[in-house]
Amino acid sequence: QVQLVESGGGSVQAGGSLRLSCAASGFTGSLYYWGWFRQVPGKEREGVAILYSSAGITYYADSVKGRFTISQNNTKNMLCLQMNSLSTEDTAIYYCAAAGGSRSHWPSEYEYNFWGQGTQVTVSS
Repeated sequence: QVQLVESGGGSVQAGGSLRLSCAASGFTGSLYYWGWFRQVPGKEREGVAILYSSAGITYYADSVKGRFTISQNNTKNMLCLQMNSLSTEDTAIYYCAAAGGSRSHWPSEYEYNFWGQGTQVTVSS
């Protein structure tokens, strides 16, 4: 079993930066897709950044491209999301997630096997 625990959320003014971390414990060797998702109450969960760790390939939602950077350490026990130039529209609960298996497509949120509990990010104007 894999456990994911996010940290680093908080409150920041628009234009500021935050760095989210996701500590993974358990056997992570078979997990290849690592993602950051966010959700605003009343709205669908949105995938903002995904890392295919085997090849170092990344995906970013258009809304965060150029501002957010996903990264992971070599042992796959720490996933990070560097968020710069934050705006009020980035306010949400942020979750990290991990999925195993190989695919020809970026996995949807329903294909992720493990999820963290979420961390709140609030951006004020």
